[in-house]
Amino acid sequence: MAKLDEDFLFAVLEAIAEIPYGKVATYGQIATLIGKERNARLVGKALQISGLYADGYPCYRVVNSSGRLAPGFDAQEALLKEEGVAFKENGHVDLKNYQWGA
Repeated sequence: MAKLDEDFLFAVLEAIAEIPYGKVATYGQIATLIGKERNARLVGKALQISGLYADGYPCYRVVNSSGRLAPGFDAQEALLKEEGVAFKENGHVDLKNYQWGA
């Protein structure tokens, strides 16, 4: 299992910087992109504690594998809607149409 250190955090942020406007990625997708495919939860933890490091990165474009938004991140839905991302009736992102194909 990977550990949550600065190198891991910056790898996560670099991957997130690549998510195109109007698209989302999942925690698992980010983990796979940085070569840590079994560490989706650690990606979520990194984003949760990223604080000042994440300034300027579109962390709001990351959702869980069912399209659910991050708990406690109240602005996430509005930020995604501003980019034209649509949501299903259950409040989850429509991954079929908005998931980044990386």
